[in-house]
Amino acid sequence: MIALETISGIRLKGITKRFGSVVANDGVDLEVRRGEILALLGENGSGKTTLMNMIAGIYLPDEGHIYIDGREVSIRSPKDAFRYHIGMIHQHFLLVDVFTAAENIVLGLDEKSKFDTKAIGRRVREISEKYGFDIDPDQKVYDMSVSQKQTVEIVKALYRGADTLILDEPTAVLTPQETDKLFAVLRNMKEDGKAIIIITHKLHEVMDISDQVAVLRKGRYIGTVNTAETDPQQLTNMMVGRAVTLNIDRPLCERRNLRLEVKDLTVKNGEGVKMLDGVSFQAFGGEILGIAGIAGSGQKELLEAVAGLQGGTGSILYYPPDPGEPIAGQHVPVDRDGEELMGKTPGEIRRIGVGLAFVPEDRLGMGLVGGMGMVDNMMLKTYGEAKGFFVDRKPPRELARKLVEELEIVTPGVDTPVRRLSGGNVQKVLVGREIASSPTVLMTAYPVRGLDINSSYTIYHLLNEQKEKGVAVLLVGEDLDVLVELCDRVLVLCGGKVSGVVDGRTATKEELGLYMTRVGGGKEGAE
Repeated sequence: MIALETISGIRLKGITKRFGSVVANDGVDLEVRRGEILALLGENGSGKTTLMNMIAGIYLPDEGHIYIDGREVSIRSPKDAFRYHIGMIHQHFLLVDVFTAAENIVLGLDEKSKFDTKAIGRRVREISEKYGFDIDPDQKVYDMSVSQKQTVEIVKALYRGADTLILDEPTAVLTPQETDKLFAVLRNMKEDGKAIIIITHKLHEVMDISDQVAVLRKGRYIGTVNTAETDPQQLTNMMVGRAVTLNIDRPLCERRNLRLEVKDLTVKNGEGVKMLDGVSFQAFGGEILGIAGIAGSGQKELLEAVAGLQGGTGSILYYPPDPGEPIAGQHVPVDRDGEELMGKTPGEIRRIGVGLAFVPEDRLGMGLVGGMGMVDNMMLKTYGEAKGFFVDRKPPRELARKLVEELEIVTPGVDTPVRRLSGGNVQKVLVGREIASSPTVLMTAYPVRGLDINSSYTIYHLLNEQKEKGVAVLLVGEDLDVLVELCDRVLVLCGGKVSGVVDGRTATKEELGLYMTRVGGGKEGAE
């Protein structure tokens, strides 16, 4: 083993990783010291997660060296990573739902003695008390909230003796209150001498929690700066390579016409459990209505019910544009005094003239076919309208090329399978296709989840463009800072019910967080 200048922590030198002809990381240098929180920033496809996966033993570098406390090491598996006291908490948790917290924490460990649940529970409580976790070792995972599951993952790493923790988008689905609790724990861990690396796109959180910020761009290391000596604008410029405006626009549309009216909507899942319980609200053309809530509060079921993908009870009335509106004349349903959508399939909704576009949360599961290129994915909504045996592929090909140019979609070609594209480019393809249908109602779930700053602002701009045309935009989001900056109103769901509807121009993310846990009051089913 080769000794390097001794530091207390991890140092990467010249790390390169290739996947075929694609260079994910190109000669990256990086350093994180014990007792320090390092934020890792970069656009989608910049190689952040790939780099961390090499520290965690999931990938093996093609070139370069990894040093721990000044000694070169070889990390060939997650087991090796744990041997060097490195733990990674992934964005998608690796837990067994039917097991308890304690059982998940020790799962996979080589236990020579009998499985001692009391000793395990005692050790878990010791870790929790030391760092400020709130965890019940005997609670089943399927009864836990998202933040509780994340806590189990972190404690699982600490139980195995981790001195270095890597967290991938740790606050993606947390409320502001849960984020504050997590950050308090991370600060306690830092004080105890742990080295912590956070992958995130939320610049305000970077400024709040980190000591240093490392930036990657297109697989290359750009530099590391002290958090106290930088600002969000400088970090964004480093990520993108040029100046980027960080202001989220919220244009005011004078004309607000009722577009959707949901009354007493109730939706049950396959087991008869109510996912939505008596939900009522109105959505207007010329506004963005945000929908907030802790994961599993009914956001998915709400959008799917409006789109005709979920059955239920209640009423969903659609009102077409008035003759004087910019989008008038494109979509004229049977009943101009309110077309009932409840009980209709997506095909029936489309055939009666309702201009409804839906960008689902599951991009490659529900929205697009990963094995198809852009051209074929453009045709998915209209292939059933073709006459005869042959389909004219020229219009969808022209649309695909137009989207590539206008949305700056990075792809080898319009026939390249979309599963090979980065998350940001996949989202641009999906949003672009739905907007191209000239909708009067646009529903989108977590449109910027996991996207970099540049891609996120492209999506915000597209949503505002639709709003200014008179489209009613329903936006399910998880970043409360964005919701209060972008949306005209925000509807909050808690346990399948409306806990409040607030004005986006005056609301705070703390207020939304209280509504999400039903602490705050609120006008239910509000206009």
